Amino acid sequence: MLSLTANAAPTLFSKCETQTQRRRFTIQAAVNEFPSFLPREMEQIKDPFARKLATRVERIPVKVRFSENSIMSSCVKPLVQSNQNPVVLLHGFDSSCLEWRYTFPLLEEAGLETWAIDILGWGFSNLERFRSCDVESKREHFYQLWKSYIKRPMTLVGPSLGAAVAVDFAVSHPEAVENLVLIDASVYAEGTGNLANLPRAAAYAGVSLLKSFPLRLYTIFLAFKGVSFSTSLDWTNIGRLHCLYPWWEDATVSFMISGGYNVGGMIDQVKQKTLIIWGEDDQIISNKLAVRLHCELPNAIIRQIPDCGHLPHVEKPDSVARLILEFMQDYSQKKAEFVPT
Repeated sequence: MLSLTANAAPTLFSKCETQTQRRRFTIQAAVNEFPSFLPREMEQIKDPFARKLATRVERIPVKVRFSENSIMSSCVKPLVQSNQNPVVLLHGFDSSCLEWRYTFPLLEEAGLETWAIDILGWGFSNLERFRSCDVESKREHFYQLWKSYIKRPMTLVGPSLGAAVAVDFAVSHPEAVENLVLIDASVYAEGTGNLANLPRAAAYAGVSLLKSFPLRLYTIFLAFKGVSFSTSLDWTNIGRLHCLYPWWEDATVSFMISGGYNVGGMIDQVKQKTLIIWGEDDQIISNKLAVRLHCELPNAIIRQIPDCGHLPHVEKPDSVARLILEFMQDYSQKKAEFVPT
């Protein structure tokens, strides 16, 4: 399991791994050459897993209908090519692909073709020429990225608000989604609520607060159990890196005043097999909603992780990686049983 202490990095390797594997990771993690487009504050991040994943972030051009110019869109592309359909990782509200710094390498080591995608308006994409980031724009952007690069039905993984993004996408583009994994899903909020009606000046003031270090640090204490103060400081810096881009405020205000995601009425339209993962000690979204979601989804299983808060893929990466892998293997086996011979 993931062990968090003030003096040690998370331990992700199982006892059965060879010394060669450990040594290779250590050597690779020691050589950090970050892409030039990442904020320079990336150099101050201490977490070796965040630093390692950051070296793999790249921007790829995505042509969308709502812009004359392609959007240089940030993601982590897979090193592993597999005959099995890929797993695609989204992140939560106002976050980035670095959210998957602990679980991503475990999925890759298990042989899965793994992508981590930054949702339009968040993460490290270049939005200098385009800052409209409502739900329709986010959906269109993700679809064009999938159509241009991924090109196969995927296991789509969405944590927190990323679960709402995943539900919206799976219902809108069922041909692109083979199955779903929803983690501590924020799918019952009615969009951004009254924030959508704020005057623009007030919206910008609220967004400025959202970027503030104290508020971000407070959410770390809410989201996780037993994390040391020094780790909390580093994780706060990781979580707000993308906020340092000059277009972040415009993109976030655009999302806020558009009304945001309201997918409660879509849940019973999800046809894909779904794995629900939930931290039993989530202090942000009650695990009672996990039971409700399980009841409302037409084809779902639920797995709760004990002694875990709102972001299991950060707090308990070994458990999350194992659950995703088992879910995909079980799905593939059952799918094979129905293939005519």
